Amino acid sequence: MTMAHKVFVPLQGSEVAARLDLATEVWVGVWDEAGELVEERTVVLPQASAEGLCQLLISENAHTLVCGAIEQEYYDYLTWKRVDVVDEVIGELESVRAAIAQGRLSPGAVLMERKVEL
Repeated sequence: MTMAHKVFVPLQGSEVAARLDLATEVWVGVWDEAGELVEERTVVLPQASAEGLCQLLISENAHTLVCGAIEQEYYDYLTWKRVDVVDEVIGELESVRAAIAQGRLSPGAVLMERKVEL
């Protein structure tokens, strides 16, 4: 039996939500042992709520939460529940998915293209 790895990314539009309590939807991805994305879906939340999101993570047996800012009490609660929290991440969902697949996602990651005008 293979062990799937379930990752949750709170969103605002197509980007990682700036704060956990501002997310109105959550992307859920499941990777297999070979590092392949085998399932994905988006869950629309009834309202933006850090408490509601934490309940969803626990009830869905989340392994990892990728988020922007997170209050210390929620961080502590989720890590106590053995959810890996990768916080202070900035970027589009597609960039986050790619970083996860490549094994290069870390706390504080800025996954946006910098546009410089000359």
